[in-house]
Amino acid sequence: MENLILTRIDDRLIHGQVMTAWMKVMPAKKIIIVDDKVAADDFMKDVLEMAAPAGVKMNICSVEQAIGILDQGLSVPTIMLAKTPLTLKALIDGGVELKAINIGGIGMKEGRKTLYKNIAVTEEERQILKDFIQKGIDVKIQIIPAEKVIDLKNIL
Repeated sequence: MENLILTRIDDRLIHGQVMTAWMKVMPAKKIIIVDDKVAADDFMKDVLEMAAPAGVKMNICSVEQAIGILDQGLSVPTIMLAKTPLTLKALIDGGVELKAINIGGIGMKEGRKTLYKNIAVTEEERQILKDFIQKGIDVKIQIIPAEKVIDLKNIL
């Protein structure tokens, strides 16, 4: 998809690493956060919008809204953030084509097992990630740009 310069799974969404390190190497003009719960929470939307760097347009939307936005195409370089692989699966199931996915952080919680460093997944999430790879999507782990890129297919 033209102008989608980074699709990232990070359960922290916008935080220091995205705003400083990633914006330096991938200077986006827009950030799309796709999360049904956050999209319905005005307080969280306000908090995330305040975290956006000056001059970067923020769009916080549900999966359904994101499918519509992405279907229309992106006119400016855009970073898309999601908390879990399930969100990206819903986008793909809705017809969105993704060529590459960056995994930055999925924290430990009940039902998850460590996959790599600060990335933990459930069995369902692990299977979704395998499915992404089988569909030809390039799935890599890279917490920050300065770190080594880990090809997910080598550790699943």
